[in-house]
Amino acid sequence: MGVITDILAAWRAPRRMIRTKLDQGLREDSALALIMGAGVLVFVAQWPVAVRAATFDPKIPLDARLGGALLACVFFLPLIAYTIALISYGLSRLLGGRGTGYGARLALFWAFLAITPVMLIQGVLTGFLGHAGVVTAVQIIAGAGFLWMWFQMLIEAAQ
Repeated sequence: MGVITDILAAWRAPRRMIRTKLDQGLREDSALALIMGAGVLVFVAQWPVAVRAATFDPKIPLDARLGGALLACVFFLPLIAYTIALISYGLSRLLGGRGTGYGARLALFWAFLAITPVMLIQGVLTGFLGHAGVVTAVQIIAGAGFLWMWFQMLIEAAQ
């Protein structure tokens, strides 16, 4: 399946989607590509926010804001994600899970990639509206959707 179909499948049935991915075998290169691709999409989602912030507060120029976002999203995010996946793997083992570290990584990375369309929408809304109520609602949907998908996928990966 293509990435877009997999993202839709993650929203519909996260456990079934991650099981399909786990059954394809160990592919650490594709796991790294997933989190790097998600980081790039999150970086793109920050563009309208950075433009708005640079317009209203010109003390920090746009290129500095985008450089900081690039560093955070593309370089630090994968490192943080690998650390969170390691912690979640350890916790699942303590709770009786029989999964692998790869399964925990894949669950986190796919949940994060699946949430990026909502993050892109949130970025555009924040760029146009600022911090309005609708932006907060989209942020809540993104956070709740991420947690729901991640926990469902992690449960499936730990079995």
